[in-house]
Amino acid sequence: MSGQVGNNILRTSGVVAATAAGLNWVSTVVTASTLTAEAGNGYFINTTSNTCTITLPSSAEAGDQIVFMDYLRTWGTNKIIIDSNGLNYQGEDDTYTVEYDTDGETVNIVYSGATKGWIPLNDDVVADVPVSANDEGIFGFGYTVSSVTAITNLVSNAGVVATDVTGVGTARYLVGATEYGGDKGIFGFGYTTGDVSMTNLVSNAGVVATDTTGVGTARDSLAASGYGTDKGIFGFGTTGSVTAVTNLVSNSGVVATDVTGVGTARQGIAACEYGSDKAIFGYGNTGSVTAITNLVSNSGVVATDTTGVGTARKIIAACGYGYDKGIFGYGTVTYPTGVSMTNLVSNSGVVATDTTGVGTARFFLEATQYGGDKGIFGYGTTGSKVSISNLVSNSGVVATDTTGVGTVRDALGACSFN
Repeated sequence: MSGQVGNNILRTSGVVAATAAGLNWVSTVVTASTLTAEAGNGYFINTTSNTCTITLPSSAEAGDQIVFMDYLRTWGTNKIIIDSNGLNYQGEDDTYTVEYDTDGETVNIVYSGATKGWIPLNDDVVADVPVSANDEGIFGFGYTVSSVTAITNLVSNAGVVATDVTGVGTARYLVGATEYGGDKGIFGFGYTTGDVSMTNLVSNAGVVATDTTGVGTARDSLAASGYGTDKGIFGFGTTGSVTAVTNLVSNSGVVATDVTGVGTARQGIAACEYGSDKAIFGYGNTGSVTAITNLVSNSGVVATDTTGVGTARKIIAACGYGYDKGIFGYGTVTYPTGVSMTNLVSNSGVVATDTTGVGTARFFLEATQYGGDKGIFGYGTTGSKVSISNLVSNSGVVATDTTGVGTVRDALGACSFN
């Protein structure tokens, strides 16, 4: 408190200085998608129209306090994301994603020092603990100019694709891949001389393990995505006939038996995360190209068909970006002519209309997130196999071609790890 003191019980007057530990509530309600917060302030955050990313101070002293309040009880629809700006948050560094998504929530944080950093005073109502935002990615398996392969290529946290790593596991193509466990990945299923259901785990250092005996229906041309912050799901594909079966992946990388398919059976589809803990399958070939999608809840339940938005096509790719959104890209409408259009996915799972493509039109490519909040499309075929890549910014903008690194190939898989 500060200001002039008038009559009071002590009959004294004078100027009262601001209290060091006091809190100043900012009267202007925050409605923007970003906020740079200052220590000692309280903020009313209105997320009716959008998620709000809040950047904390880059330096702080023990005892500094900031409060954020859900002004209209809308954080359950559009959450807040806290960027700790180089300082720790509950003992984790700022490569971790901190999100709050409970309607009516108030987040009251105090800085404790360098070791633990910012600590919430209201853990009893915190909906989400920090979740690792995977920094790196991996492309793997596929079909080269002449044969199936198991080679992999790592993607750095700056989106740089590395040279080939000798393949581990059975060479195959038309595989799926997803992250699991918060920081690891898994390649699964595919085609060798026939459909298989084997999997290969990827460590949080990007090392691919030998084959794990397959569980579930052997198939190819499927898709996979993470869900629920630390689990994964393989879904759809073909066994010779299109299918909609799914297989959940636990947070320890164990693949479950088949779950009866929901939605239109199809192959050549793609899948990605959205909303930080949910997933979406989209597009593909039912016998003809389609743009239908199927949402996946944060408990791994696949929903019935959502009417397609955007150009119907198949053999596309998808990945997450911006922490809580996704993007479908490329593919073919009429084989073998590729396209380079994309479709953004909002943090509520709504697919947008076509965005004019950037980069070489192609299909049978793959995509993964990297750097926590960005994505990359890579490899594929234009009629000739390529290794070019296209980076996706954290606002969903696709960049022009990056010269390819690694063996040219198509029909591969990709996922992130940390």
